[in-house]
Amino acid sequence: MNHPNWLSRTSLLMGEQKLDKLRQSHVLVVGLGGVGAYAAELICRAGVGKITIVDGDVVQPTNRNRQLVALTSTHGQPKASVLAARLMDINPDLELTAINQYLRDEPMIELLKTPFNYVVDAIDTLSPKTYLIYHSVLNSLRIVSSMGSGGKFDPAQVCIDDISKSYNCKLAATLRKRLRKLGVSTGVKVVYSAEDVPKEVVVLDETERNKKSNVGTISYMPPLFGCFIASVVIRDLIDAEPKV
Repeated sequence: MNHPNWLSRTSLLMGEQKLDKLRQSHVLVVGLGGVGAYAAELICRAGVGKITIVDGDVVQPTNRNRQLVALTSTHGQPKASVLAARLMDINPDLELTAINQYLRDEPMIELLKTPFNYVVDAIDTLSPKTYLIYHSVLNSLRIVSSMGSGGKFDPAQVCIDDISKSYNCKLAATLRKRLRKLGVSTGVKVVYSAEDVPKEVVVLDETERNKKSNVGTISYMPPLFGCFIASVVIRDLIDAEPKV
């Protein structure tokens, strides 16, 4: 049963007018791994009325140390499908689109013609990540992007800033360079950590699709990045956060 007062605590915090803004908003979340799935769930629990989720991957045993959708019972299942069922169980009134594919090239360009109120980039792979950010900016869509959460231990070092101000993050540095070549230097919010990553926690591994290396991860860091991302989306949608 869908209780009409399930958002009463949220309404108490922000008021019905701002909650109604969330109900009328459409958020795109691309990448449903350790960061993206948590971000999508928290955005859903906040009362956003329309969500599109995208991921072409299936649940792997190695996902279980950090990913919301990863259980022994979901191994081998599409992440988009597992998360879709969970989101609809949270809010049966949610207008949900689940896309079970790796988003790139023309399909990405077509999808970004949708007037999303916010785009969440939680993609692991550099080329489609760059492409998503670039085309979101091109379409004047607000976007928040997750930098690398792997190899990090200290939650106190996670922060939100414009991509131009990010530092000591290898992924952010590479992304900044690629985006600059496309004419994008600022205007993209990122969640990142400047904590040093020890070399021994990174190993080369090309057995997984779209990945050339694996980085050691702890259970709480990717979800924490997802929490920070959700906070950016929600606060921006209700205009409660000053611009960075």
